[in-house]
Amino acid sequence: MFSNRRVYLDNAAGISGNPSSPHEEGRHAKDMLESARTIIARLTETQPDDVIFTSGATESNALAILGYVRALRTMGKNDTHILYLPSAHASIVENAKLLAAEGVSIEALPIKEYRVDTETLLRMVRKETVLVSMDAVCGETGVVWNTREVAEVLRTHNNKDFLSPTQRTAAILHVDASQAPLTEKISRAHFGADLLTFDASKVGNIRGIGALIAHRTIPMVSLYKGGGQERGLRPGSENPIAARDFAAALGVAVRMREIFRASAVRERVRLVWLIKNTISNVSIQEGDSQAPHILNVSLFGRDTDYIVALLDEAGFAVSTRSACETDSEEGSRAVFALTGDLERARVTLRISWGPEIRPRELTRFAEAFARSVKFIDNSD
Repeated sequence: MFSNRRVYLDNAAGISGNPSSPHEEGRHAKDMLESARTIIARLTETQPDDVIFTSGATESNALAILGYVRALRTMGKNDTHILYLPSAHASIVENAKLLAAEGVSIEALPIKEYRVDTETLLRMVRKETVLVSMDAVCGETGVVWNTREVAEVLRTHNNKDFLSPTQRTAAILHVDASQAPLTEKISRAHFGADLLTFDASKVGNIRGIGALIAHRTIPMVSLYKGGGQERGLRPGSENPIAARDFAAALGVAVRMREIFRASAVRERVRLVWLIKNTISNVSIQEGDSQAPHILNVSLFGRDTDYIVALLDEAGFAVSTRSACETDSEEGSRAVFALTGDLERARVTLRISWGPEIRPRELTRFAEAFARSVKFIDNSD
């Protein structure tokens, strides 16, 4: 007798079923992928068709910046100008520089007192301006940026009558919201953004997937050629399981946001008090609006790389700056952009935590931190 056991003979398309395949396994993978897309759309208050899955925030940022500006240039708009936040993640700054090498005019957004200086920005935007790219929360300092105020500047600019409607290309806002979900609202309207970036690794133990939120009416071109997946903008077989886990983790972050934020505010106050009362010659980088779970300090006269090593040995993982820029010899680019103080930028330490960290663990960290600094100070 023949067995009724289902036999999968499409291994070449993918071991566990390819979302683009027409058979049952493919349909199951497709359903899982689209369910995740729908969940993320609901959480960000957008439409499922707006959600483009990528490999992470770096690719999402590249697709937003390069994909949009290059699309405009293929449409004949060669005289283009963009503005970017100089303290933002390297995938914003470096892709802006890449466009500059292609002939695009680029400028850094003006910063004043840990905010984008919108009065100056209003004078900087011009009829050639097509894009402003920035992050929602600084991944090194936790500063929450005034994205809605920037969006309002662009709306004012776009309403100027310097071009006819058929000639005008509106300046749009791209926001990297990767660091936002644990403590901030994540709807597109909340940021005032046209393009939004998210990364699964910032909300859960999930790597290799992110999303760009982009309405279909925004012209974009793919960064490379391949299949027609993700509206033809991100060729390559999607990962339904990672998408499912990403959507679930993002949902948890949204549901638990207020609880975690309240806890992080309390723990930040206590941690700052402990640091200031046990360590001398230390300063803290923070603005009026702050993600409470990211704390950036400068330890003048100390080797912070050595402190990181001592804390690692003591069982605590911290960093001096963004993991994408640990090879930099200039210190924290973000802190320098915010403060203009190179000495301060060269001696930074970033402490950041999530919902799984308990208050007593932060207390133990503060004690180990003080011991490590004292050890270095006494060694001089």
